[in-house]
Amino acid sequence: MGSTWLQWIILSALTGSPLGSAVFLLVFWLVVDRFTLGILPDPFRGLMRWRRAARLERLLLGNPHDGRARLELAGLYVDRKKYAAAVELLKPNLEKGDHDPQTLFTMGVGCLGAGYVEQGEKLLDAVDDAAPGFRVNEVDLMRGRFRLARKDFGGAKAALERLVASRTGTIEGRVMLAQALDGLGDDGAAALMRDAAWAEYVGAPGFQRKKERLWAWRARPSRPATYLFLAVLGLTLFVTLAAPRINEWAAQRHRAAGGSYVDPGLMDPDE
Repeated sequence: MGSTWLQWIILSALTGSPLGSAVFLLVFWLVVDRFTLGILPDPFRGLMRWRRAARLERLLLGNPHDGRARLELAGLYVDRKKYAAAVELLKPNLEKGDHDPQTLFTMGVGCLGAGYVEQGEKLLDAVDDAAPGFRVNEVDLMRGRFRLARKDFGGAKAALERLVASRTGTIEGRVMLAQALDGLGDDGAAALMRDAAWAEYVGAPGFQRKKERLWAWRARPSRPATYLFLAVLGLTLFVTLAAPRINEWAAQRHRAAGGSYVDPGLMDPDE
């Protein structure tokens, strides 16, 4: 954050446009993030999800018994980590007998996220009973994620091994399995699993690499650091080399348009 602030000060001084410099830096770092870590959320996707959630909330105000709308909105809440709200929203669905795998899965994840661990695990077990291998073992992915969060490394390892066996191309699953192995003190196996995750990422198609880039770089933390260094170096070179030329060009345009331009370095100090 401090380096970005310094970059803005330098760029503002060179270009004479604080607002333009801020916009440039914002766009620059958004582009860097898109091609490196992918940490920042996609603003367009987030906006579409927010609008859809707002529509569903309005729909439920007029028709609170619409079970489909409740399920879809609960899923959006889970994606936004509003787990307690998702649980409250789905309770009427389960009370009226909706025990389909998608409802049970969404409720189970909501319960785990809201801290109702026993209920959440039982609901995910029910999903496995009703639809074995639901969404290519999404159940084990969620089990592994939440067990890791509460430091149940043994339980996470068991779930993630099942996930990796069924989703042979998963990078996220391998990285989380390496984290579970680290927690169990098996450093050698964890290192091998990270190597396997990176190898899977290198050989994956473009759409999968884009989706799982952050997980792959958690397997090889040196990679994002290198890209970040190159990005900062590129911006520094721009500030020191290109920005003065842009400033000179703007001054020439100003003079050509009939304005007056005085180089501060040639001003008489007595004036």
